[in-house]
Amino acid sequence: MSGERTGGAAADEPPVVVKVGGAKAVDPAGAVGDVAHLTANGREVVVVHGGSTVVDETLERLGIEPEYVESASGVTGRFTDAATMEAFAMAMAGKLNTELTARFRSAGVDAVGLSGVDGGLLSGPRKSAVRVVEDGKRKIRRGDHSGRIESVNADLLAGLLDDGYTPVVSPPMAGDEGDGEVTPVNADADRAAAAVAGALGADLVLLTDVSGVYADPDDPETRIDAAATPEELAAVEDAAEGFMGKKVMAATEALEGGAGRVVIADANVRDPVVAALGGEGTAIERSALGDGAGDDAGGGEAPEEGGETA
Repeated sequence: MSGERTGGAAADEPPVVVKVGGAKAVDPAGAVGDVAHLTANGREVVVVHGGSTVVDETLERLGIEPEYVESASGVTGRFTDAATMEAFAMAMAGKLNTELTARFRSAGVDAVGLSGVDGGLLSGPRKSAVRVVEDGKRKIRRGDHSGRIESVNADLLAGLLDDGYTPVVSPPMAGDEGDGEVTPVNADADRAAAAVAGALGADLVLLTDVSGVYADPDDPETRIDAAATPEELAAVEDAAEGFMGKKVMAATEALEGGAGRVVIADANVRDPVVAALGGEGTAIERSALGDGAGDDAGGGEAPEEGGETA
């Protein structure tokens, strides 16, 4: 991009939810600068972050071996037992959220760090048992601390945004045990960002370490620039492999929930959020859901998956 930022903020523009990946290959510096730019120009922004690398490093220091499992639907996620959950909360809501909030504040952003438990920001039923595939056989694993987000406290976020704050959100979420008790549980950060974007009617930018969805996963020159029809969305879904499949799933959930559009883009380019909003990356439009887009938001059965992994 040129040296001059082209983003901006008109009063009638929707909020932006920016998901910053947690993998080591994703540098948040560009996103921090862009959020400072957008908020200074009046655009409301919510940041959601992952933290797989920091979680794994914390587990290693504690002598706990990270464990990943494959769900019956073919999605790989972290199995989060009680010890892993303790490390997860330390790493995500403690270390990483605090450090990232400090980086935003250093850049002039009036950031407020929140976990999904705070104020019931992200909530849903806890899944204490998950169906997994091991050695080609389907099994039930018990003792898991994960959940699927079914509710977002949009009033809490809207109140902070109205007061000029920029929420910086991380898992864990508030897991409903069914007896009135609440347990912090793991949740996927891409899908957390999708839930927040849907609840706020925001645009969603999913930042990662590649420039978008590639028709040929090994060839960046085959990036799919946009999906505006159901057929184009199907092509994106077919092309998405591995971690990208989860991001496309999150993109669809965001649009079904009420988000305006979703862009999957590179975190490591100059001005990554502004670039994504300006046309870089793979943009998935609300029209890609077809007629009745969003009418069945939250009503379908999502594939079973583990929690935050990237």
